[in-house]
Amino acid sequence: MQFSNGMKLLDMMPSGYTPEYVSKLFATLGHEGRRLYLWNQIPIDMVYPFLFGICYSLLLIYFFKKINRLNSKILYLGILPIIAGIADYTENFGIITMLNTTPENIQTIAQLTNVFTLIKSIASTIYFVILLVTIIVLLAKKMKKRISK
Repeated sequence: MQFSNGMKLLDMMPSGYTPEYVSKLFATLGHEGRRLYLWNQIPIDMVYPFLFGICYSLLLIYFFKKINRLNSKILYLGILPIIAGIADYTENFGIITMLNTTPENIQTIAQLTNVFTLIKSIASTIYFVILLVTIIVLLAKKMKKRISK
């Protein structure tokens, strides 16, 4: 971030970005900033999508079990964190490609990478809403059970 003059890095922009923004960011980062982004930031971000996908999927399935929804189609919602993780990996590979080819030919790659950024953001947001609703349902069931005793 110290090389970006306050511009957000691509994987920190959940609402997406344009090819023009990517070009401006990479120009602002300069050679050293792009090198650090490629060799410091991206490798760290290669662990998170796996952990996000597996842990949050299992967490949601755990709560579905607690509210007795394992035998319903709602269980398929547990795949959302895995979709987000795959989209995050695809986003990372797009960023790696752009960092390695800058400034040439990033227009199409930036547009495609942005699609995966948006998929990651949408899947993550939907996941957290579903998780919150599931927890509220679980708490409501527990309260109802206590009141009925």
